[in-house]
Amino acid sequence: MTGRRNFLQQSARLCALGALASPLATPLAAAAPNTDLQPPPDLFDAQLLDIDFWVKPRTLSLVRPQSGERTKLLYWKDGEVIDSAYQELCHILRDVNGRESAPIDPKLFEMLWGTQAFIARYGMHQPLEILSGYRTEASNRRLIEEGIPAARKSLHTMGKAADIRIASLNEEVLGGLIRSFRQGGVGYYYRSGPRGGWIHADTGLTRTWKG
Repeated sequence: MTGRRNFLQQSARLCALGALASPLATPLAAAAPNTDLQPPPDLFDAQLLDIDFWVKPRTLSLVRPQSGERTKLLYWKDGEVIDSAYQELCHILRDVNGRESAPIDPKLFEMLWGTQAFIARYGMHQPLEILSGYRTEASNRRLIEEGIPAARKSLHTMGKAADIRIASLNEEVLGGLIRSFRQGGVGYYYRSGPRGGWIHADTGLTRTWKG
């Protein structure tokens, strides 16, 4: 009963704060900047999720706009990763430009799945857009040379980071949700335009920044 009550309270807060509005029509860049990057204290606390959430089978629905690929895969069941599905997910998160794939940290997939499964509780079933996954060292250097935000020792090159977007969530809401899993770093990339910004999620040290 307590879990159900918390869920209903979270849903009401999301609606009241306009968190479910599409960011594509009103990019967050036009809003007043948030200086402390703190979401409401109990709005996105994934730590309050019940155990049933974490033991059910895990299916990821992903889109890779750069290559036009889509996939929906059951990759975890009965406490174990399904190897064939894991390999396909690693391929989806490959370096599209460098045409290379690498093992992706399973914790990153857990974070992506948790995010998607969490919002599904509110009737949102959009796929996660993967804007960037694994990067080769050469691809990462090229981004830096072109002035595109990329760390010199990027966790993308280690298979521990992804830049993502979900159509029905603005950057502040998506980033706040990912932060609540407490699995690593979260970067907020606010952009105006028809597609809006994105969130960097990684399984490195816990930290937050704006890009």
